[in-house]
Amino acid sequence: MTYQKTALITGIAGQDGVYLAEFLLGKGYAVHGLVRWDSYSDPEEGLGRLARAGLLDGRVTLHTGDLTDCMAVAALLKVVRPQEIYNLAALSQVHVSFATPASTFDINTKGVLGLLEALRLLDMQGDVRVYQASSSEMFGSAPAPQNEETPFEPCSPYGTAKLASYWLARTYRDSYGIHVSNGILFNHESPVRGEDFVTRKITRAVTAIEAGGRDVLRLGNLDSIRDWGHARDYVEGMWLMLQQKAPGDYVLATGQAHTVREFVSCAFDLCGVQVSWRGCGAEEVGLDARSGRLLVQVDPALFRPKDVHYLLGDASKARAALGWAPRYYFKDLVADMVAADRALLSVEAPGQQDERGRVLWMKAG
Repeated sequence: MTYQKTALITGIAGQDGVYLAEFLLGKGYAVHGLVRWDSYSDPEEGLGRLARAGLLDGRVTLHTGDLTDCMAVAALLKVVRPQEIYNLAALSQVHVSFATPASTFDINTKGVLGLLEALRLLDMQGDVRVYQASSSEMFGSAPAPQNEETPFEPCSPYGTAKLASYWLARTYRDSYGIHVSNGILFNHESPVRGEDFVTRKITRAVTAIEAGGRDVLRLGNLDSIRDWGHARDYVEGMWLMLQQKAPGDYVLATGQAHTVREFVSCAFDLCGVQVSWRGCGAEEVGLDARSGRLLVQVDPALFRPKDVHYLLGDASKARAALGWAPRYYFKDLVADMVAADRALLSVEAPGQQDERGRVLWMKAG
């Protein structure tokens, strides 16, 4: 098969990496992926998303390495010679970044610097287009709605590290002519999101409660407001950025915002349960409106040291310049995730073999 282009995806084993690999293969790309050598204690677990997406059948070439090792990155670039690089590798947990700020900067900032320097030193800056995964967390406490002109006010080590990488990308773009675009993506989720993210934690717990296998869902700040979209839509936006003649910075968002509380209510609604909310702050609980059963409880230990209250994206620039628009909105996303976790519970039922990685892959329909 003659490939149209070659793409390298760092962080390919994550949610976005798997959806992007599937998308690029559909476009006729030769896809290479970088997996950090120590990312997972169990390699089968770590590559579970790729396996269930059918991407470990030889269609994707995987490389083991570390983005913070610029010499190893340079060696990989010389071998692969990609026309497009999608840098998705990152320590992506905002809460974890407070506990491991140095590691967060090593991966999320130093790694980006090493990649850009490798391109410069190899004289590949004119041959490669780069997508840098920025984040709405860079906006932090800035007033909503947020777009490309909104001043950044990050509230976490994660947001600050991503902001440093954003400026590195712009500096190397302006100084060395590298075609690098920052995708400022608002929260995007899917059925393959890890259970350490609040959205998947919710849908996993709600379907387990529905099935009688769990008692109570414990969460932190129910008042946090986020603009949630589907990862499947957002990887298309990444690709569109690199198809433009000139690089740029683009917000991708749905333009709709909901609280964590609303996400919980929507998930339970899809299971035929109406939640009645009582109390406030750390004392707030969610009860089954019909039976009075306790469903949701606030756990103060799950609050962040400093939380971002309100993220709402304005993707007008991406709509106009890229022709990008989301296909999934809030209720579509929650429904997709709940349906997937219901199906996952069925394969985890007693007497049936559990899947490695505990993640169900939903093919495009």
